[in-house]
Amino acid sequence: MGSFSIWHWLIVLVIVLVVFGTRKLRNIGSDLGGAVKSFKDAVKEEEKPTPKVEAPASGQTIEGEVKEKSKSQ
Repeated sequence: MGSFSIWHWLIVLVIVLVVFGTRKLRNIGSDLGGAVKSFKDAVKEEEKPTPKVEAPASGQTIEGEVKEKSKSQ
């Protein structure tokens, strides 16, 4: 009674196919595969060293918010 036989798994598979249908199971499988592929791509992208860009020494950064835009003449 501790483990399931092959017949138990076949009955479970038939019940799942009847409940969900083959098309929905295929869509779930392709969605899961796409998610795994995206995750792998994101991990590979994160491992790449990013080039460091240095700001010019004479430049100055001003933080602010534009409230009105006007055209200069």
